[in-house]
Amino acid sequence: MKSIVEGQIADPYPVYRRYRETDPVHRHSDAWYVFRYDDVSTALSDRRLVRRPPGGGPPVPIPPQYATLRDVVTNWLVFLDPPEHTELRSRVAGHFSQARVAPLRPRVETLVDELLSELADRPVADLVADFAAPLPIMVIADLLGISASRHQWLRERAVALQQANTSYGGEGHAAADRAARELSDFFAAEAGRPGRADCADLIGHLLTAGLTGGRLTSTCIHLLTAGHETTTNLIAKAVLALLRHPRVRDELSAVPELMPQAVEELIRYDTPVQLVRRRAGQDVELGGRHIEAGSTVVLVLGSANRDPARFPDPDRLDPHRLATRHAGFGIGAHYCLGAHLARLEAEIGLSALLRRTPRLSLAEQPVRYADDLVFHGPARLLVNPGNTHQLLEAT
Repeated sequence: MKSIVEGQIADPYPVYRRYRETDPVHRHSDAWYVFRYDDVSTALSDRRLVRRPPGGGPPVPIPPQYATLRDVVTNWLVFLDPPEHTELRSRVAGHFSQARVAPLRPRVETLVDELLSELADRPVADLVADFAAPLPIMVIADLLGISASRHQWLRERAVALQQANTSYGGEGHAAADRAARELSDFFAAEAGRPGRADCADLIGHLLTAGLTGGRLTSTCIHLLTAGHETTTNLIAKAVLALLRHPRVRDELSAVPELMPQAVEELIRYDTPVQLVRRRAGQDVELGGRHIEAGSTVVLVLGSANRDPARFPDPDRLDPHRLATRHAGFGIGAHYCLGAHLARLEAEIGLSALLRRTPRLSLAEQPVRYADDLVFHGPARLLVNPGNTHQLLEAT
């Protein structure tokens, strides 16, 4: 996909529009790219489009010399097909239900307050490094039962793992493989501590549910990375959108009860995960095109969420829009397991930023995006917090 949006990683939507209008199921190199909402929605629910390649092999292209990375990723929930996917998801899903997530609100509010207090001391802050990235790491580490002293260590290794998705090439795969080894050893040691299965945290829950060995450590790593990178991008891109749309920002500041609905619209407007891949397990007809078994199919979620056939005037950020059934969290069996948690973190984080940093503005330096269209978002987002320190002291 990189070559299709060459030079436009920060704003791929004009490219999406062109393909959506002229060639909505587009053959490029050795893959098919799907741009319209109806086709993307259909494909996400089609059991003939699978995660694993027909005949076996790793679900994503990882060179064989990076054996630990291949083993870890192969066991990730997101890359499994039924019945393995159904069985593992049933063991994990209850911990991320709305009923289990809602009581986390006070803890998330506390973490947000702590981060904003630190942000107040900086004349210029990186909203990614200082807020959007540490918040989800802190939350998922709490859920896993990991000490706060490990937050930065976990963050560094989660970022290293993501390098396997970018254009770092062999250097990125090597860094991701090292991170996979270190995280595997760390979670194996955590799970092996005496009495760990009796703990009320997520690792204890997984042990009680019968997960052991590589399946346990891979699941912990997956929950860490999936719960971190997507929410980081959601928060960072939402803040960027609000700073570029001051009327929407002002309305949300004046009417904070709009925030839950606005979060859905912000996800639709600039989707944190822009695309997902499938393999055709059988021949498939999609958007009038014949896709042969074994072909790679790339579903462009960001394009589906800007399809005017599903969302009128899709390039307008509208906090009053009922952005139901957007594709930002996926559709079907692989619907995002942590959607409720991501919504909660975004709602609390954005509300607090608007309330406590009313003079927040973009710094003059350009926004720098990561070279990654899967986990899509700014790698650095410099902002001027304004009079945050005085406002915090007054509250």
